[in-house]
Amino acid sequence: MLFEFWFMLPVAILIATIAMGSGVEGATFFSPFFMIVLGLDPVTAIGVGLITEVFGFSSGLYAYHTRGAIDYKMGRDLLLVTVPAALFGVWVAHFVPADILKAILGMGLVIVAMSFLRTPDDDLEQQLDARAQQPKEHAERCLVTTNGTQHCYTVFNRTEGLLTGGIGGTFIGMLSTGLGELNGYLLLQRCRIPSTVAIATSVFVVAITALAASVTHAVQLATADAEAVNQVLRILLFTVPGVLIGGQLGPRATAKIPDDVLEKGMGVLFLIVATVVLTEAALA
Repeated sequence: MLFEFWFMLPVAILIATIAMGSGVEGATFFSPFFMIVLGLDPVTAIGVGLITEVFGFSSGLYAYHTRGAIDYKMGRDLLLVTVPAALFGVWVAHFVPADILKAILGMGLVIVAMSFLRTPDDDLEQQLDARAQQPKEHAERCLVTTNGTQHCYTVFNRTEGLLTGGIGGTFIGMLSTGLGELNGYLLLQRCRIPSTVAIATSVFVVAITALAASVTHAVQLATADAEAVNQVLRILLFTVPGVLIGGQLGPRATAKIPDDVLEKGMGVLFLIVATVVLTEAALA
């Protein structure tokens, strides 16, 4: 029985690679998978998905840190909002039906996906890009990665960014997902941050926020019956190594993908995630 969930190793590697390459929470995929394929109850599935995600994002965080791609100043500003919001979300989850929250999140993800997939106004895009990627002497901040690539940019829509981060933090506390998706839209589309820096910073914010939210879930799981705890541990035996491996592969994939391709890919990915979340809500 120890190797009952061996197949979760390759599944976890794949999910973590996608998550680290896009900044989307791995629990967005893990939680529905645990419920549909493994038959876990929603509370346990969300808790295990979030705990697994913490390991995966920690691995990805280390990978992005060694590449020097994280904007820690922006990450700190977002964490001041997302961590309290996540703890609030854990509390709210006890009072609001999960299917209603999932339906709201799913519809929000559809809107975000459309923003990535729509045909952009070329003139507006050129103006925004010119304002975001600026010469060093005119930029608000410059970040040089370990491979020598210099990203000089100005951060726009700060207040909107903090509000969006608060909403995403609340969702990650309630549903174990939502912050990474909203961060992807916010940092790339609204704040106009280069994709490498945006995704790396999103991974940093999600990793710390997920860790804060996972503590409560871990305590709840620890108080379950012995058989349920053993089942969770057998699952984590394979998902944790899988996400640690995928956490190293994702950043390498991101560095090789052009910004426009990445944005379109994220739009498609968000549509898939929205479909999964809305279907899950409809079947609840």
